[in-house]
Amino acid sequence: MKKNYFGIDVGGTFVKGAIVTEDGKIVVKDKIPTEYAKGGDAVVKNIGDLCRNLAKKAGLEISDITAIGMGVPGMIDGEAGVVVATNNLGWKNYPIAKKLEADVGLPVKIANDANAAALGEMKFGYGGIYKNIILLTLGTGVGGGIIIDGKIVEGNRGAGAELGHEVIELGGELCTCGRRGCLEAYASATAIIRDTKRAMQSHPESKLWEIGSLDAVNGKTAFDYCDSDVYAKEIVDSYIKHLACGIINYANIFRPEAIILGGGVCAQGDALITPLKKIVGEEIFGKDLGPQVEILTAKLENDAGSLGAAALVI
Repeated sequence: MKKNYFGIDVGGTFVKGAIVTEDGKIVVKDKIPTEYAKGGDAVVKNIGDLCRNLAKKAGLEISDITAIGMGVPGMIDGEAGVVVATNNLGWKNYPIAKKLEADVGLPVKIANDANAAALGEMKFGYGGIYKNIILLTLGTGVGGGIIIDGKIVEGNRGAGAELGHEVIELGGELCTCGRRGCLEAYASATAIIRDTKRAMQSHPESKLWEIGSLDAVNGKTAFDYCDSDVYAKEIVDSYIKHLACGIINYANIFRPEAIILGGGVCAQGDALITPLKKIVGEEIFGKDLGPQVEILTAKLENDAGSLGAAALVI
């Protein structure tokens, strides 16, 4: 009989959870409001309730589950089971693992949510084909995870792998972290929305205005008009150039087998991946003489958080 695990993905609005088998199959999944404003203990109770509800839906007892893996945003000390700091939830040095162990009665392992997602993509998205990967999540910000020899690289007390905060433009755009020129300030969905709005404001003749207003701009607007509007093409070309710069830096430092891209921007498929591959191939150290780095899109999509969290304990 296959072992079962809880995979819990803690977000600012919802906590998503699933019961996952040891081979990465989701038995059942659900979500519950996080309610972080009520404090950490209230969130732990919500997570415990989610676990009990999931077990009930699956026709299982809590004792039928082996362990809980949990991805949490922020700086995470995985060994201590402590959320050191998280802007999303407002916690500092919160011992969430011990609290949840006491509530549910199962061992708990935690990691940064992006690190967990990277582990999930390696184990389940790409079925263990790769042992050395980097995951970049291109969303409101740019997150990431590093897997070397099948293990998460977290840095000292889990504070490393902040991949969105390498500077690629000295003195460039202001980043949410307070520095200027970070990859996040150029390669996030927020960045491409900003640049699209700027282009529209500077060029009232642009076809981008066919969407109606600045409020209608989203992360795919520039891609939608890339073939018909010169300003949209400039935005997309600049976005890809900056993203490629970050990817090449990671490729040169870690030389992983693959760099996997996740987040809404990746829905652009070949329009994003093909030019990225071209630039990386031209600029990576050693070019075609060294081992090649695949540029791929994430496979787990909406289940990445839960499956990645479960991967921590499988």
